[in-house]
Amino acid sequence: MRAFDIAELVAQTGPGQVTWLEFLRVPALSLGLYRLPAGATDPQEPHSEDEVYYVLRGRSRFRAGAEDREVQPGTVLFVEAGVEHRFHSIKEDLQLLVVFAPAENSLRPASEPR
Repeated sequence: MRAFDIAELVAQTGPGQVTWLEFLRVPALSLGLYRLPAGATDPQEPHSEDEVYYVLRGRSRFRAGAEDREVQPGTVLFVEAGVEHRFHSIKEDLQLLVVFAPAENSLRPASEPR
């Protein structure tokens, strides 16, 4: 078993900046903490794996494909592999638990940059 404390993970990331901290990777999935400060631009590109976000903290909007919705603590989002998506109109600093299945970039062709 492996156990993680979100507060300890948050302490490992820099305040006031876009940050990604992967804290678990096995072949079937990877877990990370993604932070976006209020007003930031989310630089994400579509991923080659399915992805789940769980909003721990903050408020913003989220667009995936043609869908757009408000997100807040407790919101769970699922994004299929290959779908264009991003957080926008970030009103309060976001802290997100992110799950990739299988592990992030494990399905990306070797010829593509990471």
